[in-house]
Amino acid sequence: MSAWGVELVDLVARWVHLIAGIMWIGNSLLWNWMDRNLVAPTTGARTQTPEPVGSIWLLHSGAFYYAEKTLLAGAPMPSRLHWFRWQAYATWWSGFVLLLAVYWLGGRAAMTDPSVADITHGTAVLVGIGGILAGGLVYEFAHRAIAPRAPRLATLKWVLSLTFISVVFTLLLSPRAAFLHVGAMLGTIMAGNVVFTIMPAQRELVAAVQATGSAPTVVSEASARAKRVSIDNNYIVFPVLALMLSGHFSTLYAHPHPWLPILILVAGGAAVRHVLNIRFTFASWRPVLAATMLATVASLYVVMRQSASQGGSRRAPAVDVATQGPVEFADVRHVIDRRCGSCHAAEPADVSLGVTPAGVRFDTPEEIIAFAARIQERAVVTRTMPPANTTRMTEAERALLARWAAQLPR
Repeated sequence: MSAWGVELVDLVARWVHLIAGIMWIGNSLLWNWMDRNLVAPTTGARTQTPEPVGSIWLLHSGAFYYAEKTLLAGAPMPSRLHWFRWQAYATWWSGFVLLLAVYWLGGRAAMTDPSVADITHGTAVLVGIGGILAGGLVYEFAHRAIAPRAPRLATLKWVLSLTFISVVFTLLLSPRAAFLHVGAMLGTIMAGNVVFTIMPAQRELVAAVQATGSAPTVVSEASARAKRVSIDNNYIVFPVLALMLSGHFSTLYAHPHPWLPILILVAGGAAVRHVLNIRFTFASWRPVLAATMLATVASLYVVMRQSASQGGSRRAPAVDVATQGPVEFADVRHVIDRRCGSCHAAEPADVSLGVTPAGVRFDTPEEIIAFAARIQERAVVTRTMPPANTTRMTEAERALLARWAAQLPR
């Protein structure tokens, strides 16, 4: 497929992924909120269905809504029952297409980085696929075999596995790809929970009502497991969103140990979600939530400062810009044309990353000078450009750009 065709696939898949993801996450957060706010029935309470477990009043769009949770004891199956599943399926499939178009087919975003590991693109793709599958299998084993008896042990086992897989990704893949693949692994687990646990439990419940005229009075193992993984999905949502957006923040994934900011994003997101979940029974949730958010932001600030102060790459040498002579613009122009101009131009020779990525062009001296701060940040400080150093920018060239940026007026 041509570069233009791949970009069109990228656009459509990203559009579907965003819309479906918003619908899926919105539903998940709403149902979790409703479950935690249901009011137990009282004598004489107004009910629309037999023996409600709980009810809730809602206000939206100029009207009042009344909803009840029930097990349909002695009542027939409703003629029209709404299931929520296609949003999850569409989110996962569109995400899979995005991985293919952006990373796995090659040419749009780098899976490898020579400064991280000397492996081929094909090997990197296998690492990505293998890590996603391994994470899903470990999670399935933990929640099916361990969680029913020891839920805390299952959580510990999964956290340790997540940490291990994250470290492996950052030791073998380009940092940006590592962040994205950890997010893809968590998203796959969420979708797998819907496909392999939640939907079968709901089918079992519907079949029981149709066969006996009412739902079982005792919660089945399948239903208990479905509720458990539904809560897991609720906790995974915030980390997944952060990891999917991480590619826009080069200082984040340019850390010398990229697994550290990954774990901060996962832990911080899950911790914030936990405080929001317990706020209905925890009087001091507001200061705890503020402290949790502050601790997460402070941790990210520390690691991003480390990325900047240590030059991003583990191989980046220190550059003394004060003790060397002035840099001629012609020398800078030569480096930019040779290492950056193939993509960042009005008529780029390489369109694998799209036409003029991020709208940055280096066709004229004025454009190069206008983006001097951005050049310094991406090529010198975080060293995330060129992507995975595909054009082989040398250390001497990075040092020259650093000296040039330092001599420009502030």
